[in-house]
Amino acid sequence: MWTWDITKLATLTTGVFLNLYVIIDLFSRCIVGWMVVLRETTALAQQLVTRSIERAGIAAGQLTLHSDRGAPMTAHTFDAMLTTLGIEASRSRPRVSNDNAFSESGFKTLEYQPDFPGRFSSAEHARSWMREFTRWYNA
Repeated sequence: MWTWDITKLATLTTGVFLNLYVIIDLFSRCIVGWMVVLRETTALAQQLVTRSIERAGIAAGQLTLHSDRGAPMTAHTFDAMLTTLGIEASRSRPRVSNDNAFSESGFKTLEYQPDFPGRFSSAEHARSWMREFTRWYNA
């Protein structure tokens, strides 16, 4: 079972944020996929999930993917992709404050790292930091 979510990363420009997509394996707590992008879209979510599944070598019928009920997670095209890949979707209950506790906990771990910059100068700066964080986190 994997869980995934999207969080905002602040930049040096006030009011401008990057989007961090992260997929975490619930059993191992390893980050199995992530991307830093400028926009939050269903197409990017599909791309991340597809690449992560291919990289992990997961066959149809072997994975449940948990998420909250955000727009990219509940889009019809995203659900169609999950069905095509043989992935079972699991979603948090509607209107619940702890909408995706597993992923939110991972984001909190990320933000409390001593070297977390708080604000990033660019998407490449955030990607560079995430590469290092993922190496440490998955070790």
